[in-house]
Amino acid sequence: MKRRAAGPPDLSDLEKHARAARHRALAPYSGFKVGAALLSPSGEIVTGCNVESATYGLTMCAERVAVFKAISEGVHKFGAVAVVADSSRVSAPCGACRQVLWELGGDLWVRLADLKGRSRTLRLSELLPLPFDARNL
Repeated sequence: MKRRAAGPPDLSDLEKHARAARHRALAPYSGFKVGAALLSPSGEIVTGCNVESATYGLTMCAERVAVFKAISEGVHKFGAVAVVADSSRVSAPCGACRQVLWELGGDLWVRLADLKGRSRTLRLSELLPLPFDARNL
């Protein structure tokens, strides 16, 4: 008998942390505030928010802020990330964030949510189906 793959975990609590982090975002130019929260295998939660620069190119996304903050705090393994933004549909991480999440977190669970209560949970491999990583080097 074929084993059925386990469904996504309940990440509603992680989403709440991302929603709270969103309030700390600094987005004076775009007004597009994003919050992210990472969950470590031990249950530790590390949050991040986007921080904009007038040059835009120096802007840092919430997901990468959370990853870099976690690494600087000694947290090096992740099982899930939640991302919350105010948009007309749930917003997925940008390409740069997908790459960083893949390289430093692997095929983690991703919870996408908006401010209207809509959410979607999927694997990072669904957002980044052909990742470039150490296997390519």
